[in-house]
Amino acid sequence: MATHKPRQIELPSLAQANWLAEPRLQALLAVLSAEGGEARVAGGAVRNALLGVPVSDIDIATTLSPADVSQRCQHAGFAVHPTGIEHGTVTVVNARMPFEVTTLRRDVTTDGRRATVTFTGDWAADAARRDFTMNAMYCDANGKIYDFTDGYEDIQKRKVKFVGGAARRIREDYLRILRFFRFHAHYGKGKPDTEGLAACVRLRKGIRNLSAERITAEIFKLLAAESPTPVLRVMHASGILKEFMSRAPEWHTLRRVKPDLIHRLFALNGGSADFGPSIRLSNQQAKRLRDLSEAPRLAPAFNPAERRHLLYILGEQSFSDAVALSWARSRAAMDDRGWQALTDLPTGWSIPTFPLTGKDLQRAGLAPGPAMGQTLRALEQRWIASDFALSRADLIAQAQIEMAPIERTK
Repeated sequence: MATHKPRQIELPSLAQANWLAEPRLQALLAVLSAEGGEARVAGGAVRNALLGVPVSDIDIATTLSPADVSQRCQHAGFAVHPTGIEHGTVTVVNARMPFEVTTLRRDVTTDGRRATVTFTGDWAADAARRDFTMNAMYCDANGKIYDFTDGYEDIQKRKVKFVGGAARRIREDYLRILRFFRFHAHYGKGKPDTEGLAACVRLRKGIRNLSAERITAEIFKLLAAESPTPVLRVMHASGILKEFMSRAPEWHTLRRVKPDLIHRLFALNGGSADFGPSIRLSNQQAKRLRDLSEAPRLAPAFNPAERRHLLYILGEQSFSDAVALSWARSRAAMDDRGWQALTDLPTGWSIPTFPLTGKDLQRAGLAPGPAMGQTLRALEQRWIASDFALSRADLIAQAQIEMAPIERTK
């Protein structure tokens, strides 16, 4: 099989990159590149290095088969885990540092959700099956970059472009529609690529074929961008948001709210905790959203006692969420001192614990029963109304006045 050569364009070198000099990475690349093998860092690490953003996960592509990768790495003393063996991926751990190592591939069949692949030794063929040009670059252990799709030029332009035909890439996996917008939110500049956007709009109904887990994970990553609102507006205008969100966004809130996933998700769904079947939340996330939908609108106009009252009733998390959303929904400046003081309340005042229990009342000689529970709740309200000043003795004294004593038996 003939191999393709990279385009002869002037590319920078990553030889001075600190992450590339990591001894554990260099050791793994050396093992995989010995005796006729070849290995290069692939995708996101190269992209991030060229964009000047931090490199975290480091993925490696290799001409070796998964079996050869496993054999070589085990012989070198590295731990090997077959995490995606059907797609040619094994996870190699060298001194507690994990790397995904994937054999070069080409697609045989795709159905919009997953692909059947065959292994290859052709670097250009592997690049041609990737989603975006900025994700289709490689670099070797010496920092030399290999670019088969003009990805470096698109990185310089901050342009997220599909490799090859946009429609073809999308039909291979409809999640790439959401990835197109997510990558533009994180790395793009200006308007999205015209061809890519048109293909996403035309094929948007394919999103319905995706699992809720995959859609949710991708939307969460999009919402983690520094300023996701412009991209989300494009998605809304083109009808893509409607494929998985149940309500129109609160744009003013979404633009102003600080980068908290739950706050942004709540604003994206029109200030509602009710999501359609395409969004899958954890129990904790769902609870925060429900609490947020039920929380009152807060404002700096509340006096100190009212603020403490609300913090006690709502709890620290719900209070902080409610303040953040109320501030974003307001017209106040985002450096407003009154709102900031309200935000800072949980760090400056510890929520007290109600000092009275049913056992305290029984020990004081009061009869147990439904009335005791009602009395406890009433006493708690009085304690809150006193700005938490009533003591345990004060509360017991009030209870003794209102409740019948336990009947003494001879």
